[in-house]
Amino acid sequence: MPAELKRKRETAEEVSFPKNKIKILLLEGVSARGIKMLQDAGFQVEALKTALTEEELLVKIKGLHILGIRSKTQVSKKVIEASDKLLAMACFCIGTDQIDLKAAQDNGIPVFNAPFANTRSVAELIIGNIVGLSRKIGDCTAAMHRGAWFKQAIGCFEIRGKTLGIVGYGHIGAQVSVLAESM
Repeated sequence: MPAELKRKRETAEEVSFPKNKIKILLLEGVSARGIKMLQDAGFQVEALKTALTEEELLVKIKGLHILGIRSKTQVSKKVIEASDKLLAMACFCIGTDQIDLKAAQDNGIPVFNAPFANTRSVAELIIGNIVGLSRKIGDCTAAMHRGAWFKQAIGCFEIRGKTLGIVGYGHIGAQVSVLAESM
């Protein structure tokens, strides 16, 4: 490493906030692998499987540096203004509607999201539903629970060779097309 870069790195490490003092709260069952990565990097991580109410967040937000949520937790202006050390908020989902973005901006707290996190899962769900609907799996399952067993596939269709219309060709639509093409 060149001497100039080495000096810059050493200087950054001297003035950087120590990782072992950064407190992170992750809510709503964030990936265990992600939690472990943060802990292994030296951060203080508390992870809860559920969302918190505003009252619960008001207690937890004190002394917290980073808040990671999914879609159920609502972060209000009151919660943001009650924070004394909050550096950033992360939404492990597509949108950021659950955070008062104006309050976050007014308090200089950046908000990040993961717009592509569920793209493949949603695309796979769509393909699964297409197969399920074309084979009448829902109807057959309900009939089976009533004691009937249909040995014939009357009214069921294979999806191979069919034309798929995709309304909206954003990230999810594009992934649906990739999966459908490979079938």
